[in-house]
Amino acid sequence: MAGKRTADGDASDPAPKKALTTSSTLASASSVPNNKTMPTNYSFIEKAPSGCCKIVTFNVNSLAASCKKGFKEYVVAEDPDILCLQETKANQPMAFLLSKTQYPHQTWHCSRAKKGYSGTAVFSKIKPLRVTTGFGAEPIDDEGRLITLEFDTFHLVACYVPNAGDKLVRLDRRMVWDDAMRTHIAALEQTKPVIYTGDLNVAHNEIDLARPDTNHRSPGFTDEERTSFSDTLRGATYPRVDAFRHLHPDTRAAAYTYFGYRANCREKTLGWRLDYFVVSEPLLARVAGVVTRNQCYGASDHVPLLLYLRNVEANDDSKCSVETSGTKTESDETKDEPLEAKDELDETKDEPLEAKDELDETKDEPVEAKDKSTDENVAKSE
Repeated sequence: MAGKRTADGDASDPAPKKALTTSSTLASASSVPNNKTMPTNYSFIEKAPSGCCKIVTFNVNSLAASCKKGFKEYVVAEDPDILCLQETKANQPMAFLLSKTQYPHQTWHCSRAKKGYSGTAVFSKIKPLRVTTGFGAEPIDDEGRLITLEFDTFHLVACYVPNAGDKLVRLDRRMVWDDAMRTHIAALEQTKPVIYTGDLNVAHNEIDLARPDTNHRSPGFTDEERTSFSDTLRGATYPRVDAFRHLHPDTRAAAYTYFGYRANCREKTLGWRLDYFVVSEPLLARVAGVVTRNQCYGASDHVPLLLYLRNVEANDDSKCSVETSGTKTESDETKDEPLEAKDELDETKDEPLEAKDELDETKDEPVEAKDKSTDENVAKSE
């Protein structure tokens, strides 16, 4: 069934402002990279603008697999101040993934629903005032999808939004999640503005995927999910802004953050924009840029997305670039102990998911035979 609304814009979005000009965000479709392995030279990574901290979100589609395909080398080159990961598929924290000298504040939220599934993690050079995992409600929290960190001047909500599933079997569950997230963000905004980031599993507008006409009933592009995301942007206390689209209203192919493994999607630039930074409107003036690292494909079926956040005035004690003092966090920060079993990330997940649909349930449900991704119907999972 074709969708009933195009959702080509949201009335709550303020007028676009000038963004950082980078090759990765302003490239035409013909010049968008289509490499299938991670770069060996990261000289294209620009230095963060003066007075900004760098926040990166990255769906790694299994950390065990990603580490074998260049994930760590990318992190060293990018050197973010805060790194948010989704789909770790970790059964327990990986104690030696990243140095605690570099990232002393590490939080993991692993799935309890099943092994080698879902999962999120956040690594920060900046000491959070408080960290929580989940919404505090079962069973919505049992898949390890949400980490919330409070910093001096904002809350960071890092999450992996569940996908509606093959044949939309989990669409109702997705709507429940979205409602819970809006309530969660609205509560946080009573004290500080929010940065909501991660794999949000929705292509909001037709510009956000390569083949909108054939995907109106595909997970991530249904009218229900797109309308729900518009509701999230509308906000309760004040509007929220899709930071990338605000700064780059016309960018299409260079904005895609997901390319399915099947149907040669990467080479054909058949992608989706599923990863976001959504900011409470009061924070918008501090957003110096949002960059899609579309050269950095190969460690996952997603590419990293980063946000440059301007520090507050020097006379305010909450600069992003320095560690701030705060109360003891509630995070499950990893201790430097070796893992008991190195296969905690399920080595069966370590190989590229050749049968992974563009929105396939190998991400949300281990579907043995999924054959939904074609050249005309490219959708993405979870």
